[in-house]
Amino acid sequence: MKMESAPALGESTRRKPGARRLQILQTLASMLEDPKGEKVTTAALAERLSVSEAALYRHFASKAQMFEGLIEFIESTIFRLINDIAEREPSGLKQARSTVLMLLEFAQTNRGMTRVLIGDALVNENERLQERMNQLFERIESSLKQSFRLAVTENEVPAEFDPVARAALVVAYVIGRWHRFAKSGFRKLPADGVDAQLPALLV
Repeated sequence: MKMESAPALGESTRRKPGARRLQILQTLASMLEDPKGEKVTTAALAERLSVSEAALYRHFASKAQMFEGLIEFIESTIFRLINDIAEREPSGLKQARSTVLMLLEFAQTNRGMTRVLIGDALVNENERLQERMNQLFERIESSLKQSFRLAVTENEVPAEFDPVARAALVVAYVIGRWHRFAKSGFRKLPADGVDAQLPALLV
């Protein structure tokens, strides 16, 4: 689930179009994995890449656009996986369970992305970035509502089960696990104990 490897520095003569942009995003994501959670500056990013800040801006108009690139990766990956789950799993409850596990494992595999997901890396950045993350959470919640409604239709849960309230609860749980992971310096894994917690969360 991690971003694919970009060509190493020094391979510029053979670099494919867009490879430098990918390399910049990979490096930004790796810098966000710092357990100290310090703000990443374009100066520090340029230094890590051994280029000038001006070179960064040849590929991205702004730092906000770099973060948008990370958010696009998060969106495309998460919703591709959610669609895969829905296509292969006929049970609404199992869809919801698989979605929760995927979301927790995504953060565990992509630590730097976790700081984007919880908004930690977006503090003092362009407000449209956090708005976009909020939209992502709404889309995740909507997908879970569909799974829970299917569970009601298939009599997997009682008729009085509330898909809307339960989807909101599940998203809050996932975000809480992401926060715990990031704030622990990535020591407390988001999926720890999940098998014991999910039965109480989903039914």
